[in-house]
Amino acid sequence: MTHKTKVLMVDDEAQFRETSRKLLEKKGFKTLMAANGREALDQLANHPDVVVLDIRMPDMDGNETLAEIQKRVPGLPVIMLTGHGADDSARDALTHGAVDYLSKPCDIDLLASRIADAMRHRQAEPPDASHERLVEEVMIPIAEYTTLNENKTVAEGIQELKKSFAPQIHTSRIMETGHRSLLVFDNAGQLKGILSIMDLLEGIMPGYLSAPKPSMADSLQYSPMFWTGLFTVEARRLADTIVGDLMSPTPPSIDAMANLMEAAYMMVHHHCRRMVVFKDGEVVGVIREQDLFFELERVLR
Repeated sequence: MTHKTKVLMVDDEAQFRETSRKLLEKKGFKTLMAANGREALDQLANHPDVVVLDIRMPDMDGNETLAEIQKRVPGLPVIMLTGHGADDSARDALTHGAVDYLSKPCDIDLLASRIADAMRHRQAEPPDASHERLVEEVMIPIAEYTTLNENKTVAEGIQELKKSFAPQIHTSRIMETGHRSLLVFDNAGQLKGILSIMDLLEGIMPGYLSAPKPSMADSLQYSPMFWTGLFTVEARRLADTIVGDLMSPTPPSIDAMANLMEAAYMMVHHHCRRMVVFKDGEVVGVIREQDLFFELERVLR
């Protein structure tokens, strides 16, 4: 893509702006920032493609800013952000030129999807209601997904996986759901498997917990004293385990040009929450159940 979508984020909360900037740039967008409506109007000189505009701001609120944006740059897509109890105001904004609205806290994947929708709204005629997006249009690109070499330790894998949850720590107003798994590759760059949080939980289970018990012990319950300290002991035991020895097999795969109904069918059929996306024989991304959920919401909207 030769042109990166330029997003103007307008919010009076500095932490929200900074977190949004980092996450949007990670998603491949260019970003402009404004702390209030008047700064947003000044930023119009930098030709944003889409504006994400908070409704509740001091001095010049979101609806006033929206009206002025529409006067100065007719047709510029504006997505309104609402806090608790402000949905009515956001819905009113739709009748005054806004193309969409989202409530805070906001999932970054959903926000990115809505920004992409806003760009299509600007660039094209109203879309054919029968058009369905393809897997590659809703997947998480491989560059944004956590990956690891199979020879790394579980402790190293946990640290890498934790990074995908880091934005949640910075602010309560924007969220990134985290990938809950990482793709495992060998030294030749070939996909070997996947390490999920469930794999980690299964890995800390002592073998004797699942071993057959004598018939006379079937009704016995473990006491609180039995469980005490066990999690810590087993977690430390697992730390130096090689990821390749703990990972699950590679999830089902799907072609990047496949239809989303095929992706949904495969997830249901294989009882899986994510699939690896291939294009021309190369891994290009991962499609997750939440990506299909966001698309369900978009279709119904």
